Amino acid sequence: MAHLDPVLDQLIDQLTEDADRIPASRLAILASLTDHIRKHLKGREPVRLNFICTHNSRRSQMSQIWAHAAAVAYQIPRLETGSGGTEATAFHPNAVRAMQTLGFRISPEETGEKPENPRYRISVGTGTPDLVCYSKRFEDAFPAGTAFVAVMTCSDADQNCPVVPGALARVPLTFEDPKASDGSGKEQQEYLRTAVEIGREILHVFRHI
Repeated sequence: MAHLDPVLDQLIDQLTEDADRIPASRLAILASLTDHIRKHLKGREPVRLNFICTHNSRRSQMSQIWAHAAAVAYQIPRLETGSGGTEATAFHPNAVRAMQTLGFRISPEETGEKPENPRYRISVGTGTPDLVCYSKRFEDAFPAGTAFVAVMTCSDADQNCPVVPGALARVPLTFEDPKASDGSGKEQQEYLRTAVEIGREILHVFRHI
């Protein structure tokens, strides 16, 4: 049996209680993602969520981690999470720090490969596999030929990818880019705000599956 870390368990309870802070304009989008997950859970194959952003550096990475934690929290079986971009860059350090601040255990993997695009191991508790997160193209998030639900986390990727090969369905769940705060002195505040917003909405989706 998988169990969340107590810090994350408490955080999830708090964000779930704050669900009324989700704008009404977002609820239909979240319901659409919930419906797609429910539909595909009826089949025999795992449900795979591929969170897609332009650089796979911030919002898509945070969304993948939150979805993984939510699947554990709500005991959603046969659900796999991935993320990717229209190009590969790196999991941004500000995004890593924001997730660590919230209580996710994230540590770099010493692979000696591609130091400009490091790999991070993420643990959300016990009895569940760790995630290994790094920037990649969206078609590399799952094995070749694997179908998935595409969740578009940034408007740029959503607008510039009219077709996502391999997608069973597509949901435009876009978030404001915290990148705009880089170098402003307000990075920590803005990245945390984004991480919390993503978490609140992902948890809302999974709570209604």
